[in-house]
Parts: sequence; structure tokens; C-alpha cells
Amino acid sequence: MGQIEWAMWANEQALASGLILLAGGIIAVAGQFKGWEFGAYGIAAGAFITLLEYPRSKRKKGSTMERCGQKYLAAVVKVFGPLTRNYYVRAILHAGLAVPGGFILATILGTVCLGIASIIYFLAAIRGEEWRYMEKQAEPKPRPGETIKRPPENPPPRPPAEVRRKQADEVSAEGGHVNPIPVTDNV
Repeated sequence: MGQIEWAMWANEQALASGLILLAGGIIAVAGQFKGWEFGAYGIAAGAFITLLEYPRSKRKKGSTMERCGQKYLAAVVKVFGPLTRNYYVRAILHAGLAVPGGFILATILGTVCLGIASIIYFLAAIRGEEWRYMEKQAEPKPRPGETIKRPPENPPPRPPAEVRRKQADEVSAEGGHVNPIPVTDNV
């Protein structure tokens, strides 16, 4: 049985918690909740977490599906080096960013999710995982013979291929399809 890559789970959890924290902050500020300043903090922290967590890390084994537009944010994450690649730093950063969101009801769900993501990142760091940049892979060229053929035109059961060719030749020789049943207009 293979090893679990905890960082992939932590990334998804942190991305979702950043979006939840952002939404809770917008609700708190728009509703002018008591302590809405924490909602404004939730907007800023949620946006930062979402931008930090949007690029996926390359997996150790197998393939990794790149998110749409990830290459632009991944370049920014790569520039900051060990500050953003190290999962110990991310675990501590997320734990610290989660604390102020717990003081207002609108952002508490994002705070709890961010705390869970922090724990998962800490577990990934203990296991020796690290964020890795995804280089663009060359797309495999389709081999001749592996291309998809035209789908069948008539439903099953179909006559054998020889009969179908013979029927096609007869239709083209006659100039069209002839209806074997005579049709009369009895109006």
C-alpha cells in the first residue's frame, strides 16, 4: 500500500478554508457585525491564504493535475523560497492566521478549517514533505492508429461489415433510397 501525501490534503483544506474565511469576512463587514474589524481581517487573511494555496505542489509519484492559471501564482511561491515551500512554516503561518478569526461568528468556520489545515501541514512536515514546483510537461503526441474512429451511425444489432458495404454500394448506384412500400395519398 502506498504512502499518503498529506500535503495534498492540507493544500485542499487550506484553500477551502481561505475561501470560507474570505466569505465570512465579507458577510461580517457587509452586515456591520459587532467586531466587524475581525471580518475585515478575515477578508485580508482569506485572500492571502487563497493566493498562497492556489498552486498545487508536484507529487512524488504519479501525475499532478495543474489548476487553471496556476503557473503565475506558482512562480510567486517559488520566488519566496523556503518561506513558502517549507510546510513547518506554512503550519505555523496558518495557525497564527487562524487565531483572530475566532473572535467573530461569521469567520469561525474558516478559522476551524484553517486550524485543521495547519495540523495536516504539520503532519506533512514531520513526514518530510515539501512544496515542489511543477515544470511544464510536454504533451504526448497521439500515435497513429490510436485516434478515435467515427462512432457507428446505426444502432445495434448491426449487420456484418460486408453487408453494410454492399448496402452502401447499392444505395449509391440507385441514386438514393427507394421505399419498398408504396405510398398513396387517400385524402
